[in-house]
Order: sequence, then structure tokens, then C-alpha cells
Amino acid sequence: MTAAALISRWTGPARRRGLLNDALLFAPIVLALSVLAWRLAGLPVGAAVLAVGVLVGLIVAWRRAARFDRPWLVGKLDGSRRDMEDSSELLFADPGTLGDLQTLQRQRLFDRLETGSPDALAADWRRRPIIAAWAVALVVIAGALLWPRGEDRPVVLSPAAESLPAVAGVPRLVGQNLRIIPPAYTGLPMRDEPRLDVRAPQGSRLEWTLRFEPEATVPALVTLGGAKMALRRSGDVWVASRVLDASFLYRVDAAAGRGPVPPLHRVDAIPDAPPSIRVVSPTESLSHVTEGQRTWTPVFAVTDDYGVAANARLRITLAMGEGENITFTEREIALTGSGSARDRRFSQRLDFAALGFGPGGDLVVQLIARDNRSPGPQEVRGPSLILRWPSANQAEGSGLEGMVTTTLPAYFRSQRQIIIDAEALVARQGRLSADDYSQRSFVIGGDQALLRARYSQFLGGETEGEPQLPTSEAGAQHTDDDGHDHGPRQAAPTFGVVEDVLAEFGHPHDDSPAASLDPETRELLRQAVDEMWQSEVQLKQGRPDLALPHANRALNFIKEVQRATRIFLQRVGPKLPPIDPTRRMTGEREGIASRRLPLAPVEAGDGPVAAAWRALGQGPEAVRGPVVLDALERWIGANGDRLPDALALSGAVDAVRRDPDCASCRQRLRALLWTAMERPTGDLVRRRPADDAGARYLGALEGGG
Repeated sequence: MTAAALISRWTGPARRRGLLNDALLFAPIVLALSVLAWRLAGLPVGAAVLAVGVLVGLIVAWRRAARFDRPWLVGKLDGSRRDMEDSSELLFADPGTLGDLQTLQRQRLFDRLETGSPDALAADWRRRPIIAAWAVALVVIAGALLWPRGEDRPVVLSPAAESLPAVAGVPRLVGQNLRIIPPAYTGLPMRDEPRLDVRAPQGSRLEWTLRFEPEATVPALVTLGGAKMALRRSGDVWVASRVLDASFLYRVDAAAGRGPVPPLHRVDAIPDAPPSIRVVSPTESLSHVTEGQRTWTPVFAVTDDYGVAANARLRITLAMGEGENITFTEREIALTGSGSARDRRFSQRLDFAALGFGPGGDLVVQLIARDNRSPGPQEVRGPSLILRWPSANQAEGSGLEGMVTTTLPAYFRSQRQIIIDAEALVARQGRLSADDYSQRSFVIGGDQALLRARYSQFLGGETEGEPQLPTSEAGAQHTDDDGHDHGPRQAAPTFGVVEDVLAEFGHPHDDSPAASLDPETRELLRQAVDEMWQSEVQLKQGRPDLALPHANRALNFIKEVQRATRIFLQRVGPKLPPIDPTRRMTGEREGIASRRLPLAPVEAGDGPVAAAWRALGQGPEAVRGPVVLDALERWIGANGDRLPDALALSGAVDAVRRDPDCASCRQRLRALLWTAMERPTGDLVRRRPADDAGARYLGALEGGG
């Protein structure tokens, strides 16, 4: 017999006995927990607990069964049988490696082993722990099943209030009750409503209990759209249930269309509002670091109608540096709130040294919180708070005619990112297809074009196209159609005036708000834009590896510009057209354009509403008999989200359709249609006529005395 067969034969009974002991001990625990979960949280949760318990039990049983192996068998044989003479290990030894005495002893052990039974190695039944576990589990299960829940409370029917006339042989509703079981996460208790018109949280379970006289055969709850909810019989009452996912109108049809039409009932679903985040401290969205400050503690308040999750996340964004040397780091830390479930406070003490926050940086925090809706909690992001640490190099100002600002605006920060993106794309070239590689390179080229256009603003917009070589050829001369305004030329030069010299021999390009640059800075910017152009060309042709040298040179030129100390910006006022003094106070209006604004008709989308409103009125378009309401119902279905009360309007339409001669129904529908129509825009109001004093004044102006 092989060693494996010997181990399997002698460990089999012990393994089976151990599995049965574990199963009998673990099963009552899982069963009791499953019943408790079912009674407390419903059947789905109970089934989930049972499935998890069975899975955990199987894993534990498999791991415990693995202990019945060769060392266990050797130890068990040596400990329980004296005839093995502590030599059971020889049963599994290789005969070729044994001596004569060992071989003789091994044969004796096999002979003695046949006199015993494998069942003798099995452990005893764990009777006391098993009996105790089952006793406790049965008590827990009985208590869970017998403990009264809100849903098990007996239903007390209220008299029906539909006021329908009694018809012989036709069932009618005489008793009613509507039980509302809100979702567990709301914490709201179950309640019974004697009326069939209710408001309940969205996701609640609605349970109708109805009684009819005489006894109905196939009653149903019919929604306004035509869908039916079947009622099932339970003793002398009829019951139905559904989950409230949206508001709806319905009627109780007790006689399957026979007899008078029952009135409509309304159920409104109250949606769960998302949590609201309010900043408690600081009071301003932008704060500055004070002298000696080393920590910052923002405080947020989160409120919700049913409850805020105990944990939230604080997103921290740190921006350090200036110009092209900006670095961004982002992290999220978990926060635990304090206070009641519906109004929690979240705060965190932020240490500047631990975050790496220093002069010249911005620290931006934003709270991300959730409510306790289940399933699908709602997540919201609060307002961002900025803590700014001003650097030593601040913008300066003086009483000069110009302003002083830093060299470049803060949004010129993307050239380095273009280089990073291009390098990453080159590194992934082997893992991308040729088309994907070219497409991504083209996208980076578009970013390079946008950045080049921004820097071109500092040069008067001249470098928007392909850069021109600084030559004196005829093609480089300025013409009247070169794409920008040259300004009016002076009739004659004036000695010593720079503007006149420019008007005589060229044209000024220093009209942009940020173009008052010294010649060295302008030249550096021009070279940077030229390199950006070459980088853009290579990127859009799918060659990012050839674009990187140009992009890096552009970045170097930009850094040189940043080392400039300051730029003086000219202060420019508005350019108004000149005033002709000869026409003042003359009353001449030749050449003056009309200031009357054109009036365009408003395109309204409530045609079916207006048509139904006119048909229900007393005008020439009124309809005395039945009104065609199909188009109006389709319009309500398409525009229900923007209507003030779509259910009320649908109910009024149904009332008019069923009783066209009901004057009060027609009047109510017409009133609701008026509120549903779009409000007209404000019209132009004609100027009121002049009174006596005004007429005398106008007459005096016209020379009438």
C-alpha cells in the first residue's frame, strides 16, 4: 500500500468526524445571525448574511480539515497504540533506504496495523458545545420571530371617503388603510394613513388594505397612465404593495369598469435632498497667512434631511512656485464628524511643515461629504477655501502714470506640462498604434498652439501666423492689408515727436495692454514664440520626439523673461469718436441712425396648452362639448419636469375627459393651464405723454414761447 493510500484510509474517519463537529457547531450561529438580519433589515440582508456565513464556514472547514495529514497520523498512532512502539514513521519510509532491522520492524508494524480500525482515531462528538450552541440559537431565532415589528402591527381600517353612489350588485370601497414603511436609512417610523392621498419619502414601501361591499371579484389599483396593480385577497380584505419610486395618480377600481368612476387619489414622492455644506471658519473664501502662523484649521458644517455620513474626505491641493515653476500636489485625507447625525461638524488641523506649504504658495481645501441614503449615497463637494502665503516678490505700485506688475501672468504655466506630455507620449510609442500615437501628438500640438497664441498677445498679435525672418526684403515690409491697424498717418512730420516719426516711416505696434516691453524682453518673447511654432508643427505632424528640442528651448527663453524685474504697462483710456462742435444745439439729425430696437416674435412651445385654454373659455374658439385633449396630455408628459404641479394638471385633464359637461372641472383645468403656460417676456412701455408743465417746456424749446 502506498503512503498516500495509507494516509487517506486512516485519516478519513477522523476528517469526516471533524467536519461534522464543526458544521453542527457553526450552523446554529450562522442561522441565528441570518434570522436576526432578516427581521431587522429585511429578506435581502438576511439572505446576504446567510450566504456570507456559509462561505466563511466552508473556508474554515477546509482549513481545519487540512490538519489531518501525515504528521497528525504518525502522532496519533504513536500516542494511541502501544504496539506501534513509537515507530509509526517507518510506515511511510522508503524501503530502499532502510536497514535490515528497520525493514523487519516496518513489516511488524504493518502486521500490527491490520489488527486495528481507522475509526478508533476519530475524535469524540462535541456534544456539550453543540447542544449549547443549538439551544442559544433556537432561543435567539424564536425571539426574533416572535418579537413584534412595526410591519406586523394589526391594520385598522378607516371608512372610505370616495362618496360614490351605491349601485345594486356593484362592489364599492367601504374600508381603507395605507401603510407607509419608509426606508431604513431615514430613521422614520412606520405609519398608517386613513386616507389614500399621502406624501411619503421616495423609496418607501406602500401597503394598501381595502375592503369592499359586496365582495369584489377582481379589484385593482389603476394608475392614471393605465397600468394596474393587482390586489390579492387576505381573509376578508384585499391587499397590494409597491415601492414608491415616483409620484403618481391612481384610483381604486372595485368593479372592473362597472358602476361610477372612482375618484383619483394622489401619492407624492418626497425625494431625498443632497447634503448641504457650509463653511463655518474662515468666513472668507480667500485668506492670507499671518505672521507667525504655522497651522490652519478650516471648519465645515454638513446638514441633511435624514442624516450625514460619519466620515468625509478633505481634498487638499497645494500649489507652490511662480511662473513656469509651479508644482501642484493633491491629496485626500479622511475626516470624522462630530455632532448629531443631521448636523455634523468636520474640521482638520493642517500643519504647514507637514504639507510642505511655504511662501509663494496656495493651499486649497475642499470638503467632500455624503449622506446615508441606501442604496446610492449622494455625494456633494463644498466650496473651496484658499489660504495664500504671499512671497517676498510682491507686485509693486507707485504714483507713476503706469502700473507695475510681474513679468508674466500666472496662467502662463503650461509649457512645462507640454514637455512632460510629449516625453510621456514618446516613452509609450511602442505600446500605441500609429494612428493613436499621431492623434495624441496632434492634441498636444493644439495645446501648444493655444499657449503660443497667449504669448503672442505680448507682441501685438504679430506672431499668430508663421514667424517671419528679420530680413529687409520686400516681403517683410508692412502693407495696408497685413492684418492689423496701422493707425492714421500724419499730414506732415513734426520734429522731435516720436509718434509723428512712427506715423511717417512706419506704424506703432505698442497698442496691446501688455506690450510695453523693453526691446530685450520683446526679443526673448519673440524667440520663445518662434520655438513654440516649430514645436507645434512637429507635434501636429505626429513627431513629438522632434518637437521636444524646440519646446525645451521655448521654456528656456520663458525662464529668461521671468528673470526680468518688471514691466511697465501703459494706462490707456477709452477711445471715443470725436465730437463735431458745429452740430451742437442745432437740432440737425441727418446721419443719426435710429435707436429703435427691432422686435422679434417670441417662439413659445405651449401651443397645445394655449389651444386647450381657449377651447375651455367663452371666446369665439370655445368648444361647448367634449374637448380634444390628446395633444395636451402628450405635452404634459413631455414637459412635466418644468410644470408647477404636473399631477394636478393630469388629474384635471382626466376629470374633463370623463365628464365634458362639468363646468367646475372645465374651470379648474383652465385655471391650471394658465399657470402652466410660459410667461411672456417684458414688453416695451411707451413713454407717458407730457403733462402741462412738460408741454410748456417742449413748446419753449420749439420757439413757441
